[in-house]
Amino acid sequence: MAVDFPSSQQFVDGEWVAARDGGTLDIVDPATRQVITTVALSGGADVDDAVAAARRASPGWAATNPSERGALIRRWADLILADVEALAAVEARDVGKPLSGGRTNIYIAHGIIDYFAGAADKLTGVTLPTRSPDYLGYTVPEPYGVCAVVIPWNVPAVLTAANVAPALAAGNAVVLKPSEIAPLAPFALAELARRAGFPPGVINVVAGGPEAGAALTSHPGVDHISFVGSTTTGRAIMTAAAQNLVPVKLELGGKSPNVLFADADLDTAIDAVVGSITENAGQNCYAGSRLLVEASVHDEVVERVAAAMAAVKTGPWDADPDMGPLVSATQFARVSGFLEDAPRDGARLVTGGAPTGDGWFVQPTVYDRVDAGMRVAREEVFGPVLAVQSFRDTAEATELMNATDFGLLACIWTNDVSRALRLAKDVRSGQVAVNQFHDAGVIGFPFNMQKDSGFSRGGGYAALREYTQEKGVAIRLLAR
Repeated sequence: MAVDFPSSQQFVDGEWVAARDGGTLDIVDPATRQVITTVALSGGADVDDAVAAARRASPGWAATNPSERGALIRRWADLILADVEALAAVEARDVGKPLSGGRTNIYIAHGIIDYFAGAADKLTGVTLPTRSPDYLGYTVPEPYGVCAVVIPWNVPAVLTAANVAPALAAGNAVVLKPSEIAPLAPFALAELARRAGFPPGVINVVAGGPEAGAALTSHPGVDHISFVGSTTTGRAIMTAAAQNLVPVKLELGGKSPNVLFADADLDTAIDAVVGSITENAGQNCYAGSRLLVEASVHDEVVERVAAAMAAVKTGPWDADPDMGPLVSATQFARVSGFLEDAPRDGARLVTGGAPTGDGWFVQPTVYDRVDAGMRVAREEVFGPVLAVQSFRDTAEATELMNATDFGLLACIWTNDVSRALRLAKDVRSGQVAVNQFHDAGVIGFPFNMQKDSGFSRGGGYAALREYTQEKGVAIRLLAR
């Protein structure tokens, strides 16, 4: 590939270096269960080095003209765009997603980084009204200093961009810890950042397991934490951050519904429903894992969704199928547990429900007759498993939409504008999409969330402010 970086190493203080203790980590292709390459297995001492490098770099980077910061971030984006195919292959193979899915993720990552390159010199404070002309009041947004970013393995390029780019644009230095399961795309992006000319220490990437994550999120040299991952781990990170009184932004799980009314365009909706749960093998926090269907079209919709799910082609990344495998043995075991529990709980298996192939593949699966108390309706599966429930009217649809601890995304399918607006108001969700899945076509759309899904703006128009702290200045003007 064109984006070569050394194996068995990590990126600290502008250089590729081995772990302090020489430890390495095998990276496995989920489709074949074979080792792709190795990276450094970062530990606590490596985290110390990365944080120290970021602290040294932070003052100079914060003092850099914001237009210059933006220009450098844009050079990074340009290098990404020039190497889309190589980067797509890195992400697709590492995570197990189809090559086209990897390509889409790299284009999204490029768009996010380019967006914040343009935003770097547009971060402003406000001038406040005063009670007399003898006073002046204004605010100044300032970077925190060193930002820790911890991301999972499902869309590593996108999550790197969505968290690192606004932090850099705001003037912070960053220590990024990608998942030990799929760190290759973040490392490739770090190599391109090195080529773009970022000062040493402004971007650091360490790959390791729980030890590295705990060392980073509890480090006294960290000024801000951004975490994307499970709700359980998010709670643990908040506890660790409390010891140092460090602000935290959390992007956690989801149990997103597609709510399908009888008057909707069923052809468009059904294609989107299937795509929303099979894209990346359902391993997305916003995956459309619940399908709520108006009773009058329930049987037709379930039959058509099941047929479309059964037709989904699975395979390795380089065959560019419709869907790849799950990312790891651990994730395979977790999803398999849901496949065992759902029928026992009373759900009716419509299609799928079993492992397939040589890698960590699971068939696209549909369960009908699901009630709100079942695990498959309440918990985040993170696999291609769809739970179907029916409703009779708008009130029941609203109740079912909100019958989960999560509040990430709700998708409403109807031709009734008043109904759509009412549901958008009543649902407890950070994001709402109408007659589409997610936010296609909206620039700077905020990746908001509520309830147990966390609190974050996730790369949207307001994300830059999440990486700044506001200073208020009040001046009494003296007579001269």
